[in-house]
Amino acid sequence: MAFDFDEIIDRRNTGSEKWQPFEDGDVLPMPVADMDFRSPPDLLEALQRKVDHGVFGYAQPTASLVETIVTTFRERYQWEIRPEWIVWLPGLVSGLNVTCRAVGEPGDAVLTLTPVYPPFLTSPGNMKRDLQTVPMVEKGETWEIDWEGLERARTAKTKLFLLCQPHNPMGKVFPREDIERLASFCQEHGIVLCSDEIHCDLILDNRPHQPTASLSPEIADSTITLMAPSKTYNVAGLGCAFAIIPNRELRLKFEKAKIGIVPQVTVFGYAACEAAYKYGESWRQELLAYLQGNLALVQDFIRSEVPLLRTYEQEATYLSWIDARELGLRDPAAFFQERGLALSNGAFFQGPGFVRLNFGCPRKTLEEGLTRLKKAVDGR
Repeated sequence: MAFDFDEIIDRRNTGSEKWQPFEDGDVLPMPVADMDFRSPPDLLEALQRKVDHGVFGYAQPTASLVETIVTTFRERYQWEIRPEWIVWLPGLVSGLNVTCRAVGEPGDAVLTLTPVYPPFLTSPGNMKRDLQTVPMVEKGETWEIDWEGLERARTAKTKLFLLCQPHNPMGKVFPREDIERLASFCQEHGIVLCSDEIHCDLILDNRPHQPTASLSPEIADSTITLMAPSKTYNVAGLGCAFAIIPNRELRLKFEKAKIGIVPQVTVFGYAACEAAYKYGESWRQELLAYLQGNLALVQDFIRSEVPLLRTYEQEATYLSWIDARELGLRDPAAFFQERGLALSNGAFFQGPGFVRLNFGCPRKTLEEGLTRLKKAVDGR
């Protein structure tokens, strides 16, 4: 491999959200969804050029950045987007909150599937919308949408559906027929569909990603797509994301909802975004191969060494959703942390009894984490 994903980079004492809380003890952090890999070399060089320039004033997207986004979407996803459809954001969480503010009125409702990334659950309330949730159904080694549950949960006040595709924390890529059925459900009931696709470049089973809004002009007309280079290229801390909104009226509402509460993207965010999409493909392909190996290690280890835990079929992301219910613990995340391994608490995703493990790290780090996982379960 041309890039060294086995390199151990010490992130302690760097202000890392993942590592800083555990700097004073023997706890290995594997919760927060960023990776312990150095970003692509061309991206680092682009940032260095900005540093060398020495002026860090307010920034706007350049024509070359916008053209890079348009070209990437055409070549990578076969989706022809227009520059005016792009609305820039400092992050995906901001995008979820702005979407909830832009669609409907206070007192209206937002529908989503659970378990799910926690900001899906908190953004509606932040904007004085009611949250409606439909638990997904466990079917063997995977999870499926409860279509009857969707119909029961929907009310006349449901104005927005928040979709996570690929899904965090389950690592599931919803099949095209499910997305089309979900889009039809939304269109039938006059619901705007917001599709968070931040993990779309981290599909691990070699299938191409198809953006929800690319399925048809009709679906695109009532869809807000949220995208970012942050998860794939490990630049979440630089704060650059964007919404793609083909419908002009919906786009204007979204832009209006940003006013006064959403800061601008920085010069570093824009520079990283352009370099990632323009020069980062060979790095991404090697990353995917490395993550495939890490995923196989997680699943094989748990199945053979920690059978009280359970993993599921996983098609995307570097986040493994682990069923710890058989341990009979009130708080499995606290149990593992007390024994030297920090994992995300499934209860925050509306998945009590589960934990989420981040395997976006060097293999040696992952092996240490899995060893601690087994030791904790064996010694309980």
